[in-house]
Amino acid sequence: MTTRQAKKEEQELNLESLTHNNLTWVNIERPTERETEYLAQNYPFHPLDLDDCLSRIQRPKIDEYKDYLFLVFHFPVFNTETQVTKPSQLSVFIGEKYLITLHKGELKPLVKLFRECQIDEESRQENFSQGSSYLLYRIIDRLVDYCLPILNKIGDNIERTEDNIFSSKGMPKAIEDISILRRDVISFRRIIWPMRAVISSLEPKIHRFTKMDMKVYFGDMVDHVDKIWDGLDEYKEIIEGLSDTHDSLATNRTNEVMRRLTVIATILLPITVVASIFGMNIPLGPFRDSPYSALYISLICLVIISGMLYFFRRQRWI
Repeated sequence: MTTRQAKKEEQELNLESLTHNNLTWVNIERPTERETEYLAQNYPFHPLDLDDCLSRIQRPKIDEYKDYLFLVFHFPVFNTETQVTKPSQLSVFIGEKYLITLHKGELKPLVKLFRECQIDEESRQENFSQGSSYLLYRIIDRLVDYCLPILNKIGDNIERTEDNIFSSKGMPKAIEDISILRRDVISFRRIIWPMRAVISSLEPKIHRFTKMDMKVYFGDMVDHVDKIWDGLDEYKEIIEGLSDTHDSLATNRTNEVMRRLTVIATILLPITVVASIFGMNIPLGPFRDSPYSALYISLICLVIISGMLYFFRRQRWI
């Protein structure tokens, strides 16, 4: 296939390519079978790897072949509608003179980096100058750093939920906020956990595609991933603590309400008995012929209420 024919076919596909310093970066957003067929015709990729690019259930992994590596990554993307973090898959083919990325277009740092390399000569020189391994490092490093704002967003939500727990107005909604936070952190941890193993074992496998010593770069990136994991662990413990605090406060408030209702019911019980006795049609008591019988009965009730309140106060029940 000639260069002109290849470019014409690329324009018909959901595919963009960029070549600099004898290195080609092919970026495919929302890949379909047409794009994987194009890759099968122009690159020596295994059919199972091409099928994995279209699969939604792949775990992060590294498949090593003679001339290339096939990598699968999952990076978190925050969904503002459901208020939960979900995984977005990035599939990568890396060889000595090419790097191919396939994704859904949700990974903004990756999309932005490709656009920068398209329009800025300095950015192309910086990212393409050290081979495909260094370009892959630049992509993954940006995506890992993109996790930090998402992590900070969870921290802000935790602080807001903590304020709601100790607020009478926000108390009813706090349990829903805690449940959303717990689900968000669990989803984030599920994404990061397998990624730690993949990123930590990546440098020795891609070393053959560059002359640079990439240990320092990937070591720094692994530190960032560990920092994210430690932050998620901390947030998990905080959320559990907030849940326990919410349960304790809710129980105490319920007990306080029940205590007050019990005091009221206990005070009203003897008054109800007195009113029932003197309210019968049967002549009863010394006040049956008195025009002030209602006043006398009210005074009796007031004495009973005062005595019971005094007793409750002495016992420190109220």
